[in-house]
Amino acid sequence: MGTTNTFHREIAPLSAEDSFLVFDRVKDNFDFPVHYHPEFEINFISNGKGIRRVVGDNIDEIEDVELVLIGPNLYHGWENHKCKNDKIHEITIQFHKDLFPESLLSRRIMGPINEMFNRANHGILFSEATARKLMPQLLKISKLDGMDYFLEITSILYDLANSRNQRLLSTYTVDGERYEDYDKMKVIYDYVQNNFQEKISLDEMANAACMSNASFNRFVKKRTGKTLVNYLRDIRIGYAARWLLEDDVSVSEVAYKSGFHSIANFNRTFKALKKCTPSQYRDDFFGMKRIL
Repeated sequence: MGTTNTFHREIAPLSAEDSFLVFDRVKDNFDFPVHYHPEFEINFISNGKGIRRVVGDNIDEIEDVELVLIGPNLYHGWENHKCKNDKIHEITIQFHKDLFPESLLSRRIMGPINEMFNRANHGILFSEATARKLMPQLLKISKLDGMDYFLEITSILYDLANSRNQRLLSTYTVDGERYEDYDKMKVIYDYVQNNFQEKISLDEMANAACMSNASFNRFVKKRTGKTLVNYLRDIRIGYAARWLLEDDVSVSEVAYKSGFHSIANFNRTFKALKKCTPSQYRDDFFGMKRIL
């Protein structure tokens, strides 16, 4: 389906200290472009008959209820297509691929989950029966906290792994060589994570990656599909979105906390990326939960 530059590389507001990120929302439109990210993603949709789903090279219309698991860096997206319904319920759960380390996944009891994670490189569509069976658990996820939250999602993963009539969606998996320079990108990512609240110069970032300025610019563009300026902007807006949903602070405080020194610039940039104002975003995504 083309090169990585064809697709949007989503930057999830999920830090290294987080376990899971859950979005629980009712929406009328699916307008986020086909994208990819290094996190696993569980996506549940109800009242969505006629929506078109893209996972890798697979394109399908979905039924009223569906549940899928997307592996790291696999292209995916949903669009309204033939769906005329409003109040479509979507629950999205994202988690780092190293949340469950190999030392844990190698244990016998984790065998089904380990095998499922490997199959998720193709994207997995679970049966409608499985989706409806797990719906009550999925609907209560965003209302839980602490260890109950963690254990409930782990239980859902175990039930998914042992469910019947799973279907692999994409005929291909992500080319591992495409991510051979992952370690270098991780250095850059970590540097931005630690410094995004301050002004960051090209010289500083290139030095952190042990690259010349020109090579660094080309590398960031190749790996993210974005210029350095846009990459930094997306990281900052990602954190701003997270803090808008979690913290009882003003929009202006979130703006300065996420590295913007002008509230007008923050509002303008946020609306350009999220298609709504920060205040509207806070209202629309009130159901989001996060655990450290």
